[in-house]
Amino acid sequence: MDTKLKTIILAGGLGTRLSEETISKPKPMVEVGGIPIIQHILNIYDTQGFSEFILALGYKKELLEQWASGYVTSSDAAISTLDTGLETQTGGRVKRAIESQEDETYFVTYGDGLANVDLKQLLAFHLSHGKIATVTAVRPPARFGHLQIEGDQVTHFGEKNQADEGWINGGFFVFDRRIIDLIHSDSEALENGALPRLARNSQLMAYHHYGFWKPMDALRDKIELDELARHQPPPWLVK
Repeated sequence: MDTKLKTIILAGGLGTRLSEETISKPKPMVEVGGIPIIQHILNIYDTQGFSEFILALGYKKELLEQWASGYVTSSDAAISTLDTGLETQTGGRVKRAIESQEDETYFVTYGDGLANVDLKQLLAFHLSHGKIATVTAVRPPARFGHLQIEGDQVTHFGEKNQADEGWINGGFFVFDRRIIDLIHSDSEALENGALPRLARNSQLMAYHHYGFWKPMDALRDKIELDELARHQPPPWLVK
């Protein structure tokens, strides 16, 4: 197992859905439990033996550059930063980051999601199938009161079972270098560019993750993650 595999963290977006915080800082610098969420993301990889990181930057990049330059860890973690452009979308950021390196395979993840994904199993799965890309598939959180209705009458009210929700993109990707040929421009997001193309070409595989996963999409999510960060260890570091 190659523990020298580099992890690209998409850390350049505007984070508009969390504007209460991101007006003054990039979303990966929003604190969860008193430290930036990006530090929690690094910890997920670092504690599993993957300690080389490339931060694909854009919005307020200087704050992340400053943080990375002062980052101290007990391991031998190495962090490099790459300005991938203010207006560049996720696909363009991945393309620029991979083109700046020479390796054939990369972890890629968003700068705002936490999960206790078994990264060695994820990588082994990716290497076993030989396709260009692997996405970690997760169950969406059951957030809203679910109604069962017959005619106009509510017959059941309660939380919708996560198992009824299907699977969604949880981030925590593994990409082969070949993906750069499927990213056509800086203005293209992974989610409506390379990933659909990969799926159409039978080159995208799903690693099913049944454990903890939570994105920080809005202020409510940050508050919930703050509470979870009080656990020792927090759920995204529990195997």
